[in-house]
Amino acid sequence: MLLVQLFWPPDSWFTLIRLKRGFHRRSDTGKTVTGSVQPSIVPHRARNKSTLQVHITGDMAMRCCCLLVLLVALGTCHGSHGRESAHYGASMFADLTPREMRDVRDYLQGKPELGLTGSREKILKKNSILLMELHLPRKHEALRVLDRGHAKPKRQARVVVQFANQTVPNITEYIVSPLPFPNSYTRKTFKGDRPIRFESRPITLSEYSHIINILQKITSKVHSLLFESTGGFSFNNCTDRCLTFSDIAPRGLESGERRTWIMLQKLVEGYFIHPVGFEVLVNHKDLDPERWAVEKVWYNSQYFDTVEELAERYEKGTLNKVKLPEHDDDDLYSTYIPRGHSNMRTDIHGPKLVEPQGPRYHIDGNFVEYAGWSFAYRVRSSAGLQIFDLRFNGERIAYEIGLQEAIAFYSGDTPAAMQTKYIDAGWAMGTVDYELAPGIDCPEIATFLDLHHFYDTDKPIRYKNALCVFEMTTGMPLRRHFNSNFHGGYNFYAGLENHVLVVRTTSTVYNYDYIWDFLFYQNGVMESRVSATGYIHATFFTPNGLQYGNKVYNYVLGNLHTHLVHYKVDLDIAGRENSFESMNLKYVNFTNPWSHKHSIVQSKLVKTQHETERSAAFRFDKKFPRYVHFYNPNEKNKWGHQRGYRIQYNSHANSVLPRGWREENGISWSRYPLAVTRHKDSESTSSSIYTQNDPWEPLVSFEDFIRNNENITNQDLVAWVTVGFLHVPHSEDIPNTATPGNSVGFFLRPFNFFDEDPSLSSRSTVIVRPDKQGKPKVQRWTKEVVGHCVSDKPFFYNGTYSGV
Repeated sequence: MLLVQLFWPPDSWFTLIRLKRGFHRRSDTGKTVTGSVQPSIVPHRARNKSTLQVHITGDMAMRCCCLLVLLVALGTCHGSHGRESAHYGASMFADLTPREMRDVRDYLQGKPELGLTGSREKILKKNSILLMELHLPRKHEALRVLDRGHAKPKRQARVVVQFANQTVPNITEYIVSPLPFPNSYTRKTFKGDRPIRFESRPITLSEYSHIINILQKITSKVHSLLFESTGGFSFNNCTDRCLTFSDIAPRGLESGERRTWIMLQKLVEGYFIHPVGFEVLVNHKDLDPERWAVEKVWYNSQYFDTVEELAERYEKGTLNKVKLPEHDDDDLYSTYIPRGHSNMRTDIHGPKLVEPQGPRYHIDGNFVEYAGWSFAYRVRSSAGLQIFDLRFNGERIAYEIGLQEAIAFYSGDTPAAMQTKYIDAGWAMGTVDYELAPGIDCPEIATFLDLHHFYDTDKPIRYKNALCVFEMTTGMPLRRHFNSNFHGGYNFYAGLENHVLVVRTTSTVYNYDYIWDFLFYQNGVMESRVSATGYIHATFFTPNGLQYGNKVYNYVLGNLHTHLVHYKVDLDIAGRENSFESMNLKYVNFTNPWSHKHSIVQSKLVKTQHETERSAAFRFDKKFPRYVHFYNPNEKNKWGHQRGYRIQYNSHANSVLPRGWREENGISWSRYPLAVTRHKDSESTSSSIYTQNDPWEPLVSFEDFIRNNENITNQDLVAWVTVGFLHVPHSEDIPNTATPGNSVGFFLRPFNFFDEDPSLSSRSTVIVRPDKQGKPKVQRWTKEVVGHCVSDKPFFYNGTYSGV
């Protein structure tokens, strides 16, 4: 009897030959030979592979060797099949194409019952498309494609429509399908079939045009005051000395309001840090702009009920006036123009990143492969960068990792500063990913890719070179060791250079620039990182303002604020059945076993299994565990440990408001650095584009995700991760906030997932040993000569974007 034990990955049954339990055949000698093949599936799964034991009897044992070879070959082909299925399925997550966007637009505009018109028409009483983006398939549908080779589900679009030309204005979302030839639309519902409050809609260019009109009327009444206060600047009929404005959100103090504090600034480069001490509260809830009204005015720490009251006080000379310096070159403090003594030779360039023998990663559409990694990406218009079906060496680690929300909550003495609580999905932060500059935003050798969005527009907008992919060296070894012989020499040196793949895009949400990175290391580690730069959100300086920040220039206060960023991390560690535990240390004290009159005090590892969603929701005001570990309880590595990944934080985040305090209801995810829930397609995102203008009664409440306190043992789990930092602006933030020290994020690190460091497969390792004569003998697996250097192409950058 021949016993054969085979291993192959699950869900690959379609690659196996069906084995019959018995067979008869005629041998070469003419005799009938009887044998049996008895396949049996062993219940235990080892390393995510099913085990098949085949008992072969009779003289067929030897002859079945050919069958064995065939089965083994089919099993080894699964890695190739896994790659092909991942490649094939990646398009499920690809953003809508311009063609699909136009087809959806034309289809909906052709429906007379909707009565849609162009979004760019200046009238507010119109029905128009606000946003269009991909509607993702349900997870189980996508996994059938990725793991079982099923046909891909039909592509669908999520469309947000503003119905302002109705008796009861409303916002309605539709799912339009199939693409690219849509023929149906259905209303998208939210939990409890809650309606979307019309006042919660994001502001549009049409509405901004009317805000400019009312500001022109307001400022014309105090033209002399503003002209004198600002050193010759005005909002109306200006040429080179103009005023501009910044509008503050949320737009009100309770649900259903739409009134905005607006502050004036000098329209110069970097106008964000040129406040002039004039702020006005405008109620613009009515769809007839002629009915908009001024509710309050703030000027140089003084409040007025009307613009006329301010003008009257100015004419009577009873006003505490602002007197800014005359406009001159001093206003250039907000520009990038170099100034001061340079301590660097300016006639040569610094180091550059090169690919001496070409790229080592592969991109096909939205599918990316690199050093064992593969994944699909998209940039969601409402929120930003996401990756799907993240695999390493063919095994899925995460189904989805994606940006959900970014907030910046401020403090200050002026009404605008007090009110500033930016919730950036409400500004469609995924759509403000403008062109990346080669050599600055990304290395010159990067692959630059275009993105397309349909937001507050009548046609798709192409953002050229808005995403980049590149491999870089970190300048730090991935690992190394110098093995000294302690006699002036060495036994060996070994090292491995650290290369990572970077996927990068940006969001310029008005004044701030967020740089979003996903980094993929050769040892199975993935890093998600956001770096903050751009201009600070500054207000007019008042002495009381020093409680809320620092004076950074004449009449300019840099207001303290906290940045928080929220991510969804849908982990599938060695399968969908995962559990979650935290690890801490505690001291133990026991008698020294080899010296009984002494004691040993040392740390001991204490693991806590979290079985419910509430127990796995960690509050910011509580001590956070040292390790948080996601693992598959049914899978073990070679050493008997459950295979897992841990999330490691690089963050200085804290809560921004007390629990349940008004605006905090809209960002209930900000209560938790980490919360773990069971996966639900109905809990796909933790925020929405409507939260910014209605945080008091949010359409999506993250707290609802954990309120039912479901069991999370051996389940499909999602980790919701919050990172961030406090920023107290200082003089070095002029002109811009720099990225060093302003980068936060998290790592996904294997924890007993592999049997050893998977970067051992890298051919970039170098080992040096002394030979018998003491001369270094270098052992390497890559060519010593690396090839050509930097491209000689001149720098080129064009920051435009337009319809296609």
